[in-house]
Amino acid sequence: MNLNLIGFNDFFEKAFEAFKLEGYSVGRVSLEHKRMYRVWTEEGELLCEVAGKFAYMAGSREDYPAVGDWVVLKARHDEGRGTIHHVLPRKSKFSRKAAGENTEEQIVATNVDTIFLVNSLNDDLNLRRIERYLLLSWESGANPVIVLTKADLCNDIEGKLSEVEGIAMGVPIVSVSVLEEEGMEGLQPYLLPGKTIALLGSSGVGKSTLTNYLLGAEKQKVQEIREDDDKGRHTTTHRELVLLPGGTVLIDTPGMRELQLWESADGLLESFTDIEEIAEQCKYRDCSHTKEPGCAVELAIKNGLLDSNRLASYKKLQRELAYLERKQDQRAQLEEKKRWKSININMKKSKRKMY
Repeated sequence: MNLNLIGFNDFFEKAFEAFKLEGYSVGRVSLEHKRMYRVWTEEGELLCEVAGKFAYMAGSREDYPAVGDWVVLKARHDEGRGTIHHVLPRKSKFSRKAAGENTEEQIVATNVDTIFLVNSLNDDLNLRRIERYLLLSWESGANPVIVLTKADLCNDIEGKLSEVEGIAMGVPIVSVSVLEEEGMEGLQPYLLPGKTIALLGSSGVGKSTLTNYLLGAEKQKVQEIREDDDKGRHTTTHRELVLLPGGTVLIDTPGMRELQLWESADGLLESFTDIEEIAEQCKYRDCSHTKEPGCAVELAIKNGLLDSNRLASYKKLQRELAYLERKQDQRAQLEEKKRWKSININMKKSKRKMY
């Protein structure tokens, strides 16, 4: 397999130089399942696991390989297996908070150049959800493109496009109908050899159908739309790299029922530049945009220049980020206590051995 074709460039080559001199190989994680990894290498695909030292040194989920990562490994080609010793630095990383009560990171995809934020143009179009995806996309380091699918089911495409444009300033928007093969040319500028694209979106928005079209084969089983609620069913069950005929690497992902934020403060500013720019005109620098005198944001809403729902979404995301930051601080303190407790126990054991 040609590594350059699947995204290996000067950035990763430089990071791999020292390991190459020591006799290691390099590969890209195409699939992850219960700490086992399918890895693409020059010699073919290998089934890999991390080395014992790697697991011992790993402090958090972020330290482990994820789909899209370039990893340093010792290959056993005769067995079709390998051992992962290091993860090369990432160019980009799309993360969210893992579902549940624990404050843990879930890495969705790494080393992505462009994120296709897939949303359907039927009744399931949700502007607030798109705002969340945009926020995390900007934070990831990849460039977002909004792909609006099922255009053949929409009676007011121009109206829907206008709504999305109102919350996605400067972000490319492409409306397509895979069934009718309309609008697909709008995706071509991003489908370049050596580039990686991730498809993100909720269940049933058409990600698998789009993957099948771009791949030219029934890679993903596509289920019919349910007549009762006009929503597609969940088809993709795991994240996986797919190599398209033109040389683009595609990452199809399962639909996300929850999209909780993770370290997205910078992304918030990028996603809500309209509110941030208006807020600069407020009388008070720390204006909360809640009935303060001289609030430019509230004036903009009153004059019809800003949607009140957008401001409400902005405030909600701010509160969610503040809560997440507090939880992360608490977790960091607990982990630090555990670390020092472990150190003290080991020191006491060493002293007993001395005497």
